[in-house]
Amino acid sequence: MKLFKILCPVALICLFAMSLAGCDLLGPDKFAQEVEKEKGAVKLVREIERGDYGLVTTDELKAKMDAKEDMVIVDTMPFEASYKKNHVPGAVQFLFPIPDMKEWDAKETDGKSAEEYETLLGPDKDKLIVVYCGFVKCTRSHNGAVWARKLGYTNVVRYSGGIFAWKGAQYPVASM
Repeated sequence: MKLFKILCPVALICLFAMSLAGCDLLGPDKFAQEVEKEKGAVKLVREIERGDYGLVTTDELKAKMDAKEDMVIVDTMPFEASYKKNHVPGAVQFLFPIPDMKEWDAKETDGKSAEEYETLLGPDKDKLIVVYCGFVKCTRSHNGAVWARKLGYTNVVRYSGGIFAWKGAQYPVASM
């Protein structure tokens, strides 16, 4: 009983100190996490609305690939740091920057021009163009999709999950 009288106040003091220090013994705040999820979801939706392109999920993209649907898949990540190591099978690489690219800037696209991007996408303006980057918050894919639309392509979708979601679904990746 004497031990209980000593340990109980010590335990309460420790709990109080941890709560002041930001330690949450009950786990992360699910309500705060939901606010962050909402911010990310709304940001993605607003980018899609602004860019006038569609969206495809990991499983939808895999199904299209399995069905051998005619498409161009564009990985917008840096060649050496990302594409060379891991990319969706069949994807071609074309670097886009993270910040909104309102005007074409060849410095931001590894020195490549809009004409080179159009050549990569091909002459069929109705062909499915799938653009992705690393993960949902990455906006390189937004820039790639926006510029495909600006160049006149009509069937453009953003694969927002990117290579992280692809690997998370345990689908095969390609490398060089």
